[in-house]
Amino acid sequence: MTIKETPIPGLVLLQPRLFPDARGYFTETFNARTLQQLGLDHTWVQDNQARSTRGVLRGLHYQRGASAQAKLVRVLQGRVLDAVVDLREDSPTYGQSFAVELSEENHLQMLVPRGFAHGYAVLSRTATFFYKCDNFYDKSAEAGLFYADPSLNIDWQLASEEVLLSEKDEVLPRFGQHQGSGINFDILVRQ
Repeated sequence: MTIKETPIPGLVLLQPRLFPDARGYFTETFNARTLQQLGLDHTWVQDNQARSTRGVLRGLHYQRGASAQAKLVRVLQGRVLDAVVDLREDSPTYGQSFAVELSEENHLQMLVPRGFAHGYAVLSRTATFFYKCDNFYDKSAEAGLFYADPSLNIDWQLASEEVLLSEKDEVLPRFGQHQGSGINFDILVRQ
């Protein structure tokens, strides 16, 4: 497995090694010892999987305070645009976004540290998205940012009429509206 750095410190892409042959391929998608040797030492406590159709956009989500989560994300089937926003106030890239296509063909994984809002949009007919979390889900700590906030500068690669959102995601605040919205970035980034 190799690490690919991104423009945002701490946010990395992982490229598992693929062993193809006439029968298909084999790849090791997770090995705690390998990740520790690469300096990525997390204790994963929860796995999540979602299947969605084209246009479904889930995000941008995160959990606040002691419930903040790091995530190791990948696509099992199909392809998605995976996007994050750096919410770590002490980061030189605070407020910046990064997006990458994850697919069953490229086998890329993204390690999203705590302190990031995360979301993805399905670009294929269907997609199966899988991710590990280093903290348990806590409904009372849910928070998020509106996916189409122009200040985030994310090209979701979908026409606006194609986007399918949950009711919850339709009413998420813009990045600039976090003050007074119940989103406490100060608690989030000091974990």
